[in-house]
Amino acid sequence: MSERTVFQSMSQRHVVSLPPSASVWEAACVMTKANIGSVLIIDTTAVMVGILTERDLMTRVLAKALNPQTTKVSEVMTHEPHCIGPDAKVSEAVLIMIERGFRHLPIVTPAGKILGVFSVRDALPREIGAAVSLAEFNDQVNDALG
Repeated sequence: MSERTVFQSMSQRHVVSLPPSASVWEAACVMTKANIGSVLIIDTTAVMVGILTERDLMTRVLAKALNPQTTKVSEVMTHEPHCIGPDAKVSEAVLIMIERGFRHLPIVTPAGKILGVFSVRDALPREIGAAVSLAEFNDQVNDALG
């Protein structure tokens, strides 16, 4: 059986987004209603300028006691997030997530069309295991190379 792509594995195929001017409170409400852990921040020209994640809410809003109703998502989002193409293999995406500490990766076509967000929840255990094995192999190669 061939390995699935991230686009094939996405549990949610519609793009959930907000403008940079939205409040953190609005973002939290949208994320809660849609049962998702991130929201893409897209400007008026349909360009993705960032992503706001549950981790951003915790570390950049709650831990700093910012007011979610007056704080704009543009102030606390992750700017220019790492993106992957729809044909990337799930294990490749999970490897990126493991190595960089991400839980969400926007999926964008080579032409720049935003297709959605691949979440760690979209990966099955077999692909997580394959990515962990690949990460361990990479560590061993890096150790051997000095």
